[in-house]
Amino acid sequence: PYKISKRPANNLRLLIPFQAAVCFGCKEEIKDKMLEALDKSWHPEHFACKECKKRIAENKFHESEGLPVCSKCFESKIQAICAACRKLVTEKVVKAMGKTWHLEHFICGGPCKQQLSGKTFFERNGKPYCTADYERLYAPKCGGCKKPIAEKALSALESKWHKECFKCKLCKEPIGADAKFRADKEKQPICEKCGV
Repeated sequence: PYKISKRPANNLRLLIPFQAAVCFGCKEEIKDKMLEALDKSWHPEHFACKECKKRIAENKFHESEGLPVCSKCFESKIQAICAACRKLVTEKVVKAMGKTWHLEHFICGGPCKQQLSGKTFFERNGKPYCTADYERLYAPKCGGCKKPIAEKALSALESKWHKECFKCKLCKEPIGADAKFRADKEKQPICEKCGV
């Protein structure tokens, strides 16, 4: 196919194809000069800004949602301020929680401080949290095992419970949703059979 050396992101390369390639812009075969950018092939005249639709002739350009953007449109329409450091975001960007972040600044607000880009996260008070830190810090704790409850829970005796933890304190048998029970002094369930 093509012999291309490693190149910095957002640079254009003008090539002559050895084999037929398809232009990402017009979806037609490229028979003459070709540009390669953003891991796509283009006729030079079809390599255009996604915002203003004008041809990008300069060697440097920006990227938004996998498409090229000219410097003028990037500066006027796309550029954003990082929610963490309040500085301009010009490189890799994360959009989450209605805000824009530098990739390296979109991190867990809990003690782990791990990067969250591409991972499941929870929001609390405007900060993102990884699952483990969110559960440890904010999820309700089970009335039985005292561990965080991340999924469905039973609500009884002024507490939340994992389904498997809601069992009789004395006989250790599970107490079903429709079963009768009472509470002891520590607000632990006692089944009807044991609650004599």
